[in-house]
Amino acid sequence: MAGFRVPGPLVGDLRVVPHPAVMLILEFGSEAPTVGDGAGRCLRGSLVAGPGFGSGGGVRAWGKGVECVQVRLSPVVAGAVLGVCPAELAHGAATLDDLWGGEASWIRERLGGADSWQDRFDFVDALLARRHATRPPVDPEVAWAWRRIVVGGGLVRVDRLAAEVGWSRKRLWSRFRSGVGMPPKRAAKLVRFDRAVHRLVAGEDAARVAADGGYCDQSHLHRDVLAFTGATPGAVVGEPFLTVDDRAWPT
Repeated sequence: MAGFRVPGPLVGDLRVVPHPAVMLILEFGSEAPTVGDGAGRCLRGSLVAGPGFGSGGGVRAWGKGVECVQVRLSPVVAGAVLGVCPAELAHGAATLDDLWGGEASWIRERLGGADSWQDRFDFVDALLARRHATRPPVDPEVAWAWRRIVVGGGLVRVDRLAAEVGWSRKRLWSRFRSGVGMPPKRAAKLVRFDRAVHRLVAGEDAARVAADGGYCDQSHLHRDVLAFTGATPGAVVGEPFLTVDDRAWPT
């Protein structure tokens, strides 16, 4: 969870870089920000985006007077918290008004009237915990497979995951996609990209990042970064969406 305040206009359009989490944006500023989803739709206000949202580099955000709380939810708990299966977002996004109706306006008012960021964080934390407690979780096998992918940095074979949970590859594919919002192979690729691109932002050598990240070579890493972000590795290291991570999302 992180809080953001941009008093003036965003400098240019902010490229949204894919992340292996469901993104929840709760805005309460003087003007509602706008997100162009890359498919011609413009979403205003608070929104929910599926894991991998921004793939291809076509998703942009803009606005001024932006204030928001951003939450990154693990896909295996997001369905219970949000009341919508991550698969229904399918790398896309929806406004919170569409998902939660009038509750979205109430949340905006509470966040805007809070005295401090800590009060906002406490409010959001309690809100999400309450929603999570009232809905069933994903299959434990799916949650376990997701954790294996994340811990392994995306370097895990799908057939091995299926064998470890005692499912067929086809069943794992179907249940994982339903619970997480993407097939396991795509999830592994996204996790691997996320690890690699943050190492690039930290200034590590691209050849070393490629070798450690399981890429065939540096050209393979280049193609993966370009496919996910629409930018080359040399350009993506300056993306604000990534460079703020070590402050807004400390490891």
